[in-house]
Amino acid sequence: MNITIVGTGYVGLVTGACFSEVGINTTCVDINLEKINRLKRGEIPIYEPGLEEIVQRNSNMKRLSFSTSLANEIKGSQAIFIAVGTPPMEDGSADLNYVLDVAREIGKNITEYVVVVTKSTVPVGTARKVREAIEEELSKRGLEIPFDVASNPEFLKEGDAIRDFLKPDRIVVGVESDRAEKVLRSLYQPFLLNGHPILFMDVPSAEMTKYAANAMLATKISFMNDVANLCERLGADVNLVRKGIGSDPRIGNKFIYPGIGYGGSCFPKDVKALIRTGREQGYDLRVLEAVDRVNEDQKVTMFSKMEQYYGGDLKGKKVAIWGLSFKPKTDDMREAPSLVLIKKLLEAGAQVTAYDPVAMEEAKKYLPKDSIRFSNDPFEALIDADALMLVTEWPEFRYPNFEVVSRLMKGKAIFDGRNIYLEAGLPQMGFDYVCVGVGAQQRSKVLVKR
Repeated sequence: MNITIVGTGYVGLVTGACFSEVGINTTCVDINLEKINRLKRGEIPIYEPGLEEIVQRNSNMKRLSFSTSLANEIKGSQAIFIAVGTPPMEDGSADLNYVLDVAREIGKNITEYVVVVTKSTVPVGTARKVREAIEEELSKRGLEIPFDVASNPEFLKEGDAIRDFLKPDRIVVGVESDRAEKVLRSLYQPFLLNGHPILFMDVPSAEMTKYAANAMLATKISFMNDVANLCERLGADVNLVRKGIGSDPRIGNKFIYPGIGYGGSCFPKDVKALIRTGREQGYDLRVLEAVDRVNEDQKVTMFSKMEQYYGGDLKGKKVAIWGLSFKPKTDDMREAPSLVLIKKLLEAGAQVTAYDPVAMEEAKKYLPKDSIRFSNDPFEALIDADALMLVTEWPEFRYPNFEVVSRLMKGKAIFDGRNIYLEAGLPQMGFDYVCVGVGAQQRSKVLVKR
Protein backbone atom coordinates (compact mmCIF):
# COMPACT_ATOMS: atom_id res chain seq x y z
CA MET A 1 0.00 0.00 0.00
CA ASN A 2 1.25 3.48 -0.89
CA ILE A 3 0.26 6.63 0.96
CA THR A 4 1.27 10.29 0.95
CA ILE A 5 1.48 12.55 4.00
CA VAL A 6 1.35 16.29 3.29
CA GLY A 7 3.13 18.24 6.00
CA THR A 8 6.22 17.26 8.00
CA GLY A 9 5.41 19.00 11.23
CA TYR A 10 4.79 17.15 14.46
CA VAL A 11 1.68 15.26 13.33
CA GLY A 12 2.74 14.63 9.74
CA LEU A 13 6.22 13.36 10.51
CA VAL A 14 5.10 11.07 13.34
CA THR A 15 2.25 9.73 11.21
CA GLY A 16 4.47 9.05 8.22
CA ALA A 17 7.22 7.44 10.28
CA CYS A 18 4.83 5.15 12.15
CA PHE A 19 2.97 4.02 9.02
CA SER A 20 6.29 3.14 7.42
CA GLU A 21 7.28 1.26 10.58
CA VAL A 22 4.54 -1.31 9.89
CA GLY A 23 5.56 -1.79 6.24
CA ILE A 24 3.46 0.80 4.42
CA ASN A 25 5.26 2.70 1.65
CA THR A 26 5.02 6.30 2.78
CA THR A 27 6.10 9.59 1.25
CA CYS A 28 6.11 12.76 3.33
CA VAL A 29 5.70 15.97 1.34
CA ASP A 30 6.52 19.50 2.42
CA ILE A 31 7.09 22.74 0.49
CA ASN A 32 9.99 23.62 2.79
CA LEU A 33 13.02 22.45 0.78
CA GLU A 34 15.46 22.93 3.66
CA LYS A 35 13.38 20.75 5.96
CA ILE A 36 13.02 18.03 3.32
CA ASN A 37 16.76 18.00 2.67
CA ARG A 38 17.42 17.70 6.40
CA LEU A 39 15.00 14.79 6.67
CA LYS A 40 16.68 13.07 3.74
CA ARG A 41 19.92 13.31 5.70
CA GLY A 42 18.23 11.79 8.72
CA GLU A 43 18.04 15.07 10.67
CA ILE A 44 14.85 15.49 12.67
CA PRO A 45 13.50 19.08 12.95
CA ILE A 46 11.52 18.40 16.14
CA TYR A 47 12.32 16.73 19.44
CA GLU A 48 10.29 13.57 20.02
CA PRO A 49 11.77 10.52 21.80
CA GLY A 50 12.22 7.57 19.42
CA LEU A 51 11.32 9.46 16.25
CA GLU A 52 14.83 9.85 14.88
CA GLU A 53 15.51 6.09 15.05
CA ILE A 54 12.27 5.22 13.25
CA VAL A 55 12.82 7.79 10.52
CA GLN A 56 16.38 6.67 9.86
CA ARG A 57 15.52 2.97 9.94
CA ASN A 58 12.63 3.20 7.51
CA SER A 59 14.43 5.64 5.22
CA ASN A 60 17.26 3.11 4.95
CA MET A 61 14.70 0.38 4.21
CA LYS A 62 13.21 2.59 1.44
CA ARG A 63 9.78 2.48 3.07
CA LEU A 64 9.88 6.17 4.00
CA SER A 65 10.81 8.94 1.58
CA PHE A 66 10.58 12.72 1.43
CA SER A 67 9.62 15.08 -1.37
CA THR A 68 8.71 18.69 -2.10
CA SER A 69 6.33 17.81 -4.95
CA LEU A 70 2.85 16.62 -4.09
CA ALA A 71 1.99 16.42 -7.80
CA ASN A 72 4.70 13.80 -8.33
CA GLU A 73 3.59 11.68 -5.38
CA ILE A 74 -0.18 11.58 -5.87
CA LYS A 75 -0.12 8.94 -8.60
CA GLY A 76 -0.25 5.49 -7.08
CA SER A 77 -1.30 6.67 -3.61
CA GLN A 78 -4.36 4.98 -2.15
CA ALA A 79 -4.65 7.65 0.56
CA ILE A 80 -3.40 11.21 0.95
CA PHE A 81 -3.24 12.58 4.49
CA ILE A 82 -3.43 16.34 5.00
CA ALA A 83 -1.33 17.14 8.09
CA VAL A 84 -0.47 20.79 7.64
CA GLY A 85 -0.80 23.53 10.23
CA THR A 86 -4.09 25.13 11.26
CA PRO A 87 -2.84 28.08 13.33
CA PRO A 88 -5.33 30.16 15.31
CA MET A 89 -6.44 33.45 13.82
CA GLU A 90 -7.05 36.58 15.87
CA ASP A 91 -10.69 35.64 16.51
CA GLY A 92 -9.70 32.17 17.77
CA SER A 93 -10.89 30.29 14.69
CA ALA A 94 -8.61 27.84 12.89
CA ASP A 95 -6.83 29.07 9.76
CA LEU A 96 -7.71 26.55 7.04
CA ASN A 97 -5.75 28.19 4.22
CA TYR A 98 -2.98 25.59 4.25
CA VAL A 99 -5.48 22.72 4.34
CA LEU A 100 -7.45 24.09 1.40
CA ASP A 101 -4.29 24.85 -0.58
CA VAL A 102 -3.41 21.14 -0.33
CA ALA A 103 -6.96 20.18 -1.35
CA ARG A 104 -6.72 22.35 -4.46
CA GLU A 105 -3.35 20.82 -5.34
CA ILE A 106 -4.89 17.36 -5.05
CA GLY A 107 -7.76 18.39 -7.32
CA LYS A 108 -5.29 19.61 -9.91
CA ASN A 109 -3.38 16.34 -10.04
CA ILE A 110 -5.42 13.23 -9.17
CA THR A 111 -6.02 10.80 -12.01
CA GLU A 112 -7.73 7.93 -10.15
CA TYR A 113 -9.69 7.18 -7.01
CA VAL A 114 -8.05 8.22 -3.77
CA VAL A 115 -9.11 8.81 -0.16
CA VAL A 116 -8.19 12.28 1.06
CA VAL A 117 -7.83 12.24 4.84
CA THR A 118 -7.76 15.30 7.08
CA LYS A 119 -5.28 14.54 9.85
CA SER A 120 -4.86 18.14 10.92
CA THR A 121 -7.09 19.32 13.75
CA VAL A 122 -9.88 21.09 11.90
CA PRO A 123 -13.33 22.47 12.76
CA VAL A 124 -16.50 20.56 11.97
CA GLY A 125 -17.34 21.13 8.32
CA THR A 126 -13.76 21.22 7.05
CA ALA A 127 -14.08 17.94 5.14
CA ARG A 128 -16.95 19.48 3.19
CA LYS A 129 -14.76 22.46 2.30
CA VAL A 130 -11.94 20.11 1.26
CA ARG A 131 -14.36 18.23 -1.00
CA GLU A 132 -15.60 21.48 -2.57
CA ALA A 133 -12.03 22.65 -3.23
CA ILE A 134 -11.10 19.38 -4.95
CA GLU A 135 -14.31 19.33 -6.99
CA GLU A 136 -13.72 22.91 -8.11
CA GLU A 137 -10.29 22.01 -9.50
CA LEU A 138 -11.63 18.87 -11.17
CA SER A 139 -14.36 20.97 -12.78
CA LYS A 140 -11.72 23.32 -14.17
CA ARG A 141 -10.04 20.27 -15.71
CA GLY A 142 -13.36 19.05 -17.12
CA LEU A 143 -12.98 15.73 -15.30
CA GLU A 144 -15.10 13.58 -13.02
CA ILE A 145 -12.72 11.48 -10.95
CA PRO A 146 -14.12 9.65 -7.91
CA PHE A 147 -12.60 10.38 -4.51
CA ASP A 148 -13.59 10.37 -0.87
CA VAL A 149 -12.80 12.74 1.96
CA ALA A 150 -12.34 11.25 5.43
CA SER A 151 -11.48 12.57 8.87
CA ASN A 152 -8.87 10.81 11.01
CA PRO A 153 -8.00 13.03 14.00
CA GLU A 154 -4.78 12.39 15.90
CA PHE A 155 -4.57 11.75 19.63
CA LEU A 156 -0.83 12.00 20.14
CA LYS A 157 0.78 13.17 23.36
CA GLU A 158 3.95 15.11 22.74
CA GLY A 159 6.82 13.21 24.30
CA ASP A 160 4.99 9.88 23.91
CA ALA A 161 3.71 10.15 20.35
CA ILE A 162 5.39 7.05 18.91
CA ARG A 163 3.80 4.74 21.46
CA ASP A 164 0.46 6.51 21.10
CA PHE A 165 0.47 5.90 17.35
CA LEU A 166 1.80 2.34 17.35
CA LYS A 167 -0.33 1.26 20.32
CA PRO A 168 -3.38 3.52 20.21
CA ASP A 169 -6.13 3.35 22.79
CA ARG A 170 -8.53 4.09 19.93
CA ILE A 171 -8.49 5.06 16.26
CA VAL A 172 -11.25 7.44 15.17
CA VAL A 173 -12.17 7.59 11.49
CA GLY A 174 -14.97 9.53 9.87
CA VAL A 175 -15.98 8.30 6.41
CA GLU A 176 -18.69 8.98 3.86
CA SER A 177 -18.64 5.70 1.90
CA ASP A 178 -18.02 1.98 2.30
CA ARG A 179 -15.17 2.28 -0.18
CA ALA A 180 -13.32 4.80 1.98
CA GLU A 181 -13.90 2.68 5.09
CA LYS A 182 -12.43 -0.35 3.33
CA VAL A 183 -9.26 1.57 2.38
CA LEU A 184 -8.72 2.99 5.86
CA ARG A 185 -9.55 -0.25 7.65
CA SER A 186 -6.91 -1.97 5.53
CA LEU A 187 -4.42 0.81 6.23
CA TYR A 188 -4.91 0.56 10.00
CA GLN A 189 -5.10 -3.25 10.13
CA PRO A 190 -1.53 -3.62 11.49
CA PHE A 191 -2.48 -1.46 14.47
CA LEU A 192 -5.56 -3.54 15.33
CA LEU A 193 -3.84 -6.86 15.90
CA ASN A 194 -3.55 -6.27 19.66
CA GLY A 195 -7.21 -5.44 20.07
CA HIS A 196 -6.99 -1.67 19.77
CA PRO A 197 -10.42 -0.40 18.63
CA ILE A 198 -11.10 1.45 15.42
CA LEU A 199 -14.23 3.58 15.60
CA PHE A 200 -15.87 4.41 12.28
CA MET A 201 -18.41 7.21 12.28
CA ASP A 202 -19.68 10.04 10.09
CA VAL A 203 -17.19 12.76 9.19
CA PRO A 204 -18.62 15.64 11.27
CA SER A 205 -18.67 13.42 14.38
CA ALA A 206 -15.02 12.48 13.86
CA GLU A 207 -14.06 16.14 13.46
CA MET A 208 -15.96 17.00 16.63
CA THR A 209 -14.42 14.12 18.60
CA LYS A 210 -10.94 15.64 18.44
CA TYR A 211 -12.05 19.02 19.76
CA ALA A 212 -14.30 17.49 22.41
CA ALA A 213 -11.49 15.25 23.70
CA ASN A 214 -8.99 18.09 24.08
CA ALA A 215 -11.65 20.37 25.55
CA MET A 216 -12.53 17.78 28.20
CA LEU A 217 -8.88 17.31 29.21
CA ALA A 218 -8.36 21.08 29.34
CA THR A 219 -11.48 21.35 31.50
CA LYS A 220 -10.09 18.88 34.04
CA ILE A 221 -6.84 20.87 34.25
CA SER A 222 -8.53 24.24 34.71
CA PHE A 223 -11.03 22.81 37.20
CA MET A 224 -8.21 21.46 39.37
CA ASN A 225 -6.30 24.74 39.19
CA ASP A 226 -9.43 26.60 40.27
CA VAL A 227 -9.84 24.21 43.21
CA ALA A 228 -6.13 24.63 44.06
CA ASN A 229 -6.47 28.39 44.30
CA LEU A 230 -9.43 28.03 46.63
CA CYS A 231 -7.57 25.45 48.74
CA GLU A 232 -4.83 27.99 49.43
CA ARG A 233 -7.37 30.46 50.74
CA LEU A 234 -9.09 27.87 52.94
CA GLY A 235 -5.94 26.28 54.35
CA ALA A 236 -6.62 22.98 52.58
CA ASP A 237 -4.10 20.86 50.65
CA VAL A 238 -5.09 20.38 47.02
CA ASN A 239 -2.81 17.36 46.68
CA LEU A 240 -4.79 15.48 49.31
CA VAL A 241 -8.02 16.67 47.71
CA ARG A 242 -6.74 15.38 44.37
CA LYS A 243 -6.09 11.95 45.83
CA GLY A 244 -9.52 11.95 47.43
CA ILE A 245 -11.44 12.71 44.26
CA GLY A 246 -9.08 10.82 41.93
CA SER A 247 -9.92 7.54 43.65
CA ASP A 248 -13.48 7.88 42.37
CA PRO A 249 -13.55 5.86 39.10
CA ARG A 250 -16.09 8.28 37.66
CA ILE A 251 -13.47 11.03 37.91
CA GLY A 252 -10.14 9.20 37.65
CA ASN A 253 -6.69 10.41 38.63
CA LYS A 254 -5.44 11.68 35.28
CA PHE A 255 -5.27 15.38 34.35
CA ILE A 256 -6.20 16.53 37.85
CA TYR A 257 -2.74 17.73 38.88
CA PRO A 258 -2.62 21.42 39.83
CA GLY A 259 0.03 23.58 38.21
CA ILE A 260 0.63 26.75 36.23
CA GLY A 261 -1.73 26.10 33.34
CA TYR A 262 -1.71 24.11 30.14
CA GLY A 263 0.12 25.09 26.96
CA GLY A 264 1.30 23.47 23.75
CA SER A 265 -0.07 23.33 20.25
CA CYS A 266 -3.38 21.59 21.00
CA PHE A 267 -5.29 22.51 24.13
CA PRO A 268 -5.15 26.33 23.93
CA LYS A 269 -5.81 26.42 20.19
CA ASP A 270 -8.54 23.78 20.20
CA VAL A 271 -10.43 25.22 23.17
CA LYS A 272 -10.47 28.66 21.54
CA ALA A 273 -11.47 27.20 18.17
CA LEU A 274 -14.36 25.25 19.69
CA ILE A 275 -15.55 28.36 21.53
CA ARG A 276 -15.45 30.23 18.23
CA THR A 277 -17.36 27.46 16.45
CA GLY A 278 -20.07 27.63 19.11
CA ARG A 279 -20.41 31.38 18.66
CA GLU A 280 -20.72 30.94 14.90
CA GLN A 281 -23.64 28.63 15.59
CA GLY A 282 -25.22 31.08 17.99
CA TYR A 283 -24.32 29.06 21.07
CA ASP A 284 -21.99 30.13 23.88
CA LEU A 285 -19.88 27.31 25.31
CA ARG A 286 -19.88 28.85 28.78
CA VAL A 287 -17.94 26.06 30.49
CA LEU A 288 -15.13 26.24 27.93
CA GLU A 289 -15.06 30.02 28.08
CA ALA A 290 -14.40 29.68 31.82
CA VAL A 291 -11.80 26.97 31.21
CA ASP A 292 -9.91 29.31 28.90
CA ARG A 293 -10.08 32.23 31.34
CA VAL A 294 -8.90 30.13 34.27
CA ASN A 295 -5.96 28.84 32.24
CA GLU A 296 -4.83 32.30 31.18
CA ASP A 297 -5.04 33.50 34.78
CA GLN A 298 -3.20 30.43 36.08
CA LYS A 299 -0.15 31.20 33.96
CA VAL A 300 0.54 34.31 36.05
CA THR A 301 -0.30 32.79 39.44
CA MET A 302 3.29 31.85 40.27
CA PHE A 303 4.51 35.30 39.28
CA SER A 304 1.92 36.83 41.60
CA LYS A 305 3.18 34.61 44.43
CA MET A 306 6.75 35.75 43.82
CA GLU A 307 5.72 39.39 43.61
CA GLN A 308 3.90 39.05 46.93
CA TYR A 309 6.89 37.31 48.51
CA TYR A 310 9.14 40.25 47.62
CA GLY A 311 6.63 42.87 48.74
CA GLY A 312 5.80 43.94 45.20
CA ASP A 313 9.39 44.84 44.27
CA LEU A 314 11.19 42.44 41.94
CA LYS A 315 13.53 45.01 40.43
CA GLY A 316 17.07 43.63 40.25
CA LYS A 317 16.08 40.21 41.63
CA LYS A 318 17.87 37.30 39.98
CA VAL A 319 15.44 34.52 39.15
CA ALA A 320 16.51 31.06 37.94
CA ILE A 321 13.98 29.25 35.74
CA TRP A 322 14.09 25.46 35.49
CA GLY A 323 12.16 24.25 32.46
CA LEU A 324 10.90 26.19 29.44
CA SER A 325 8.88 23.81 27.24
CA PHE A 326 5.18 23.52 27.99
CA LYS A 327 5.68 19.93 29.21
CA PRO A 328 8.54 17.44 29.59
CA LYS A 329 9.91 15.34 26.71
CA THR A 330 9.32 18.00 24.07
CA ASP A 331 10.92 21.22 22.86
CA ASP A 332 7.51 22.71 22.01
CA MET A 333 7.27 26.31 23.25
CA ARG A 334 3.86 27.14 21.80
CA GLU A 335 1.65 28.72 24.48
CA ALA A 336 4.20 27.65 27.11
CA PRO A 337 3.47 29.11 30.58
CA SER A 338 7.19 29.91 30.89
CA LEU A 339 6.84 32.60 28.24
CA VAL A 340 4.14 34.39 30.23
CA LEU A 341 6.14 34.10 33.46
CA ILE A 342 9.36 35.37 31.88
CA LYS A 343 7.55 38.30 30.29
CA LYS A 344 6.05 39.30 33.63
CA LEU A 345 9.39 38.95 35.42
CA LEU A 346 11.18 41.09 32.87
CA GLU A 347 8.46 43.74 33.01
CA ALA A 348 8.92 43.82 36.79
CA GLY A 349 12.65 44.45 36.41
CA ALA A 350 13.91 40.99 37.37
CA GLN A 351 16.92 39.32 35.78
CA VAL A 352 16.17 35.84 34.41
CA THR A 353 18.52 32.91 33.85
CA ALA A 354 16.95 29.77 32.40
CA TYR A 355 17.80 26.16 31.73
CA ASP A 356 15.88 23.47 29.83
CA PRO A 357 17.29 20.12 28.63
CA VAL A 358 16.07 20.49 25.02
CA ALA A 359 13.98 23.63 24.52
CA MET A 360 16.44 26.51 24.87
CA GLU A 361 17.11 26.94 21.15
CA GLU A 362 13.40 26.84 20.43
CA ALA A 363 12.72 29.30 23.27
CA LYS A 364 15.05 31.85 21.68
CA LYS A 365 12.57 32.11 18.79
CA TYR A 366 9.85 33.28 21.18
CA LEU A 367 11.80 35.63 23.44
CA PRO A 368 13.31 39.04 22.64
CA LYS A 369 16.98 38.68 21.76
CA ASP A 370 19.29 38.81 24.77
CA SER A 371 16.34 39.39 27.11
CA ILE A 372 17.36 36.49 29.37
CA ARG A 373 20.45 34.41 29.95
CA PHE A 374 20.58 30.68 29.14
CA SER A 375 22.67 28.27 31.22
CA ASN A 376 24.56 25.14 30.25
CA ASP A 377 23.19 23.15 33.17
CA PRO A 378 20.56 23.64 35.89
CA PHE A 379 23.02 24.37 38.67
CA GLU A 380 24.81 27.08 36.71
CA ALA A 381 21.48 28.89 36.50
CA LEU A 382 21.33 29.01 40.31
CA ILE A 383 24.55 30.93 40.90
CA ASP A 384 23.71 34.02 42.98
CA ALA A 385 19.99 33.59 42.27
CA ASP A 386 17.54 35.14 44.70
CA ALA A 387 14.86 32.62 43.74
CA LEU A 388 14.34 29.42 41.81
CA MET A 389 11.14 28.89 39.85
CA LEU A 390 10.38 25.32 38.71
CA VAL A 391 8.24 25.59 35.56
CA THR A 392 8.54 22.29 33.66
CA GLU A 393 8.81 19.01 35.56
CA TRP A 394 11.64 17.37 33.61
CA PRO A 395 12.86 14.16 35.33
CA GLU A 396 16.32 15.62 35.94
CA PHE A 397 14.79 18.32 38.15
CA ARG A 398 12.98 15.91 40.45
CA TYR A 399 15.79 15.00 42.86
CA PRO A 400 18.40 17.78 42.89
CA ASN A 401 21.01 17.98 45.62
CA PHE A 402 19.46 20.72 47.73
CA GLU A 403 22.67 21.22 49.69
CA VAL A 404 24.31 22.29 46.43
CA VAL A 405 21.24 24.35 45.55
CA SER A 406 21.51 26.17 48.88
CA ARG A 407 25.23 26.90 48.45
CA LEU A 408 24.80 28.28 44.94
CA MET A 409 21.77 30.50 45.57
CA LYS A 410 21.99 33.88 47.25
CA GLY A 411 18.37 33.70 48.39
CA LYS A 412 16.36 30.78 49.76
CA ALA A 413 13.06 31.04 47.88
CA ILE A 414 11.84 28.13 45.74
CA PHE A 415 8.64 28.54 43.74
CA ASP A 416 7.44 25.12 42.62
CA GLY A 417 4.94 25.47 39.78
CA ARG A 418 4.42 21.71 39.48
CA ASN A 419 4.41 20.62 43.15
CA ILE A 420 7.24 18.14 42.61
CA TYR A 421 9.10 19.08 45.80
CA LEU A 422 6.18 18.62 48.18
CA GLU A 423 7.85 15.73 49.99
CA ALA A 424 11.40 17.08 49.94
CA GLY A 425 11.09 18.86 53.26
CA LEU A 426 12.38 22.16 51.91
CA PRO A 427 11.11 24.33 54.81
CA GLN A 428 13.13 22.16 57.19
CA MET A 429 16.23 22.80 55.06
CA GLY A 430 15.84 26.54 55.45
CA PHE A 431 14.13 27.25 52.13
CA ASP A 432 11.04 29.38 51.72
CA TYR A 433 8.90 26.98 49.71
CA VAL A 434 5.91 28.12 47.65
CA CYS A 435 3.83 25.71 45.57
CA VAL A 436 0.31 25.46 44.09
CA GLY A 437 -2.81 24.86 46.14
CA VAL A 438 -1.21 24.48 49.56
CA GLY A 439 -1.39 27.17 52.24
CA ALA A 440 1.67 28.25 54.24
CA GLN A 441 0.62 26.42 57.40
CA GLN A 442 0.11 23.17 55.52
CA ARG A 443 3.52 23.49 53.82
CA SER A 444 5.33 23.88 57.13
CA LYS A 445 3.41 21.05 58.84
CA VAL A 446 3.13 18.12 56.46
CA LEU A 447 5.61 18.45 53.62
CA VAL A 448 8.38 16.42 55.26
CA LYS A 449 6.53 13.16 54.76
CA ARG A 450 3.10 12.81 53.27
